Amino acid sequence: MVYNLPVPRGPTPMHSTPEPDSSMRSQPNPMPGFIKSPAEIERMRVACRLAAEVLEMIAPFVQPGVSTGELDRICHEYIVGVQQAIPSPLNYHGFPKSICTSVNQVVCHGIPSDKRILRHGDIINVDITVFKDGYHGDTSAMFLVGKVEAHAERLVRITQECLYRAIEVVRPGARLGDIGHVIQQHAEGNYYSVVREYCGHGIGSQFHEEPQVLHYGRPGTGMELQQGMTFTIEPMINAGKRHTKLSQRDGWTVETKDGRLSAQWEHTLLVTAGGCEVLTARRGEPWRAG
Repeated sequence: MVYNLPVPRGPTPMHSTPEPDSSMRSQPNPMPGFIKSPAEIERMRVACRLAAEVLEMIAPFVQPGVSTGELDRICHEYIVGVQQAIPSPLNYHGFPKSICTSVNQVVCHGIPSDKRILRHGDIINVDITVFKDGYHGDTSAMFLVGKVEAHAERLVRITQECLYRAIEVVRPGARLGDIGHVIQQHAEGNYYSVVREYCGHGIGSQFHEEPQVLHYGRPGTGMELQQGMTFTIEPMINAGKRHTKLSQRDGWTVETKDGRLSAQWEHTLLVTAGGCEVLTARRGEPWRAG
């Protein structure tokens, strides 16, 4: 679940983005609270593994004819009943459901509904955050519903590549601007645009912590990464222009302003001595065996 910019005292769904120049200036090294202890890291590994397992569980249910409300119920029952955990989004600043389901032109924070029936050709992001033993694990994935047009499949694929390329630059000594730069370069190089109003975020005992992880930027700028930091990278890439609009009806749903498709992928990462650990890696991804 993405961070909304700027966030003075905690995330709410109605903040606007800062000016690009201010967000790109070099920032000081992380405060001590940003660095997780070995005990905290172990708890985060558990929460993140559970979040990944929810995405693996729900995948077969994402089919034409199912409602996003039904996907929410299945995930809720699995998290609460099987995992003995808590869905982090439920009642978070008033969010009414346990997961986010963002279909087609919805960029993020889509609210599941029994009225929203998936159809052939839809693309959907399912965003899962699990709270277990005091720590959160946050991840999301795109799903192609039935037969999908080639242009939609390409957007989904390029967006995943943006995430994967960003993960490759995460290591001690790298800077947040390096992450944003590689995402922006790959997206715009493929004639897409990067959403700027919403970003990745630090995560741990709090759902959303500092730092803010922008998905655009200049290399060599921003906070320096240090071993023990945990945060999400979750690029939102639009087929058309980058501009978004927030629903005045529910105060949560964010859509592309031009009505064109948007895609998003997300992982929670731990900065390690030699690079990073993808805490929410799923089966079939390069960071997880089996």
